[in-house]
Amino acid sequence: MAAGKWYDAAKATYTSLIDVEHSVSSAYQFINVPMGIWIDERGRVVRPAEPAWTSNQSMKIGDKSIDTEGELYVAALRDWVKNGESSAYALSDEEFARRVQPRTAAEMEAEASFKLAVWFHERGHRELAAKYWQHAQQLNPDDWNYHRQEWSFTPQEAGKRWREKFDKLDRPYYPKLEIGGGNKTGTEKR
Repeated sequence: MAAGKWYDAAKATYTSLIDVEHSVSSAYQFINVPMGIWIDERGRVVRPAEPAWTSNQSMKIGDKSIDTEGELYVAALRDWVKNGESSAYALSDEEFARRVQPRTAAEMEAEASFKLAVWFHERGHRELAAKYWQHAQQLNPDDWNYHRQEWSFTPQEAGKRWREKFDKLDRPYYPKLEIGGGNKTGTEKR
């Protein structure tokens, strides 16, 4: 895998898994990177997918900024590790349900089209893969994963295509963290 040389150079002591099927991003509705979810010891998701930076950053690209709230995220994560379900950052069932809405029909079709594109690409059918990536991108343009996957196969164009999409954004690149939450968690497994 492409990341192998960095993993080896770091002499990592942990297992690194590569999700070539995009199962994790699909199951947890990741739409950009980095994303994080919090899963407790019982296997219960207590925070859905959200930007998971580890430091505050602000970059100016053209006339737009990319701002991250990593310090806030890490502080909340540490509180949850220390306090478990009594942490103010572990969401209540009601708050969790408010934040995680079922996918629309267009989003589900986009996901199916994306998986078809990956399948066709892995079998050497580049034209069919491109067709289904474009269909997925049209149905769910907010899912940056659909774009990044296609762009990864044309690295010489990836930066240009990313910039074109970024310049058209009418909202922040990363959503503002909704880091507060209910600390009255239920027992329902998500």
